[in-house]
Amino acid sequence: MNDVFSLRRFGWLMRKIFLERTMQVLGTLLLCFTVTFIVYFMTRLLLGIEEAQNAAFLVGLTLGGSLMASIVFSYFNNNAVGVSFITLPASLLEKWLSGILIVGVLYFLLFLAFFRLIDLSFVLQYHHNLDHHAPYYKEQYEAVYLLSFSDFTAWGNYAMFFNFAGIMMLGSLFFNKAAFVKTALVICVVIVGTFLLNLLVISLLIKNTQTAFPFSIVWIWVGKYRAPIELSPETADKIKIIFRFVLPAILWSLSLLRLKEKEF
Repeated sequence: MNDVFSLRRFGWLMRKIFLERTMQVLGTLLLCFTVTFIVYFMTRLLLGIEEAQNAAFLVGLTLGGSLMASIVFSYFNNNAVGVSFITLPASLLEKWLSGILIVGVLYFLLFLAFFRLIDLSFVLQYHHNLDHHAPYYKEQYEAVYLLSFSDFTAWGNYAMFFNFAGIMMLGSLFFNKAAFVKTALVICVVIVGTFLLNLLVISLLIKNTQTAFPFSIVWIWVGKYRAPIELSPETADKIKIIFRFVLPAILWSLSLLRLKEKEF
């Protein structure tokens, strides 16, 4: 067999993982899907269906994916289990790919399927409850439609999913105990620190700065009004590429290196 990757050996590894961790994986899936449904239902009641679609998609994909990512390499919570995982007769690449497959492929696709199911149900219910004889029936009907999986908002959520999942997967290999909580705290500190540092630097460079968002936009006071200073389209496109493709690739690759360190 190939020492780096064997499809047959990888299949055995995935089978072993699902047999041994069925309750953990399915329990996490059920929790993520339940939270997604609750967020959709409650936001729809309070704010409307369009806001509910965006909120549920963001929470379910990003937070749910982060939670799933934090458990795929949680073997090291227990020394005996961690040693058992490291000594499995599978290559380092196969062990890493098992986590990638569970989070980046299985959870991602299962969530999209689940979200499409509940989104379709709520949209159909909305259309069914409309008054067909109302003068603005057509406008009301066309105002609500299924959330697109290919528009700008969806791509932004995909980027957040792969970035945060990559960080959580890396965090689960650095923190043996309470990896999700500790990594979440690190993320919060980095985000707040980046925002404050960016605001400080921009305030020193540009007078009358009202607020500034890293890699995005700066708002300044012009008399009594606010005015935006945005990135050029070319720079904005480069930033999108970095956050959508380059940074996730780096984060997920670092988890492979960290897993390699665990073997030693």
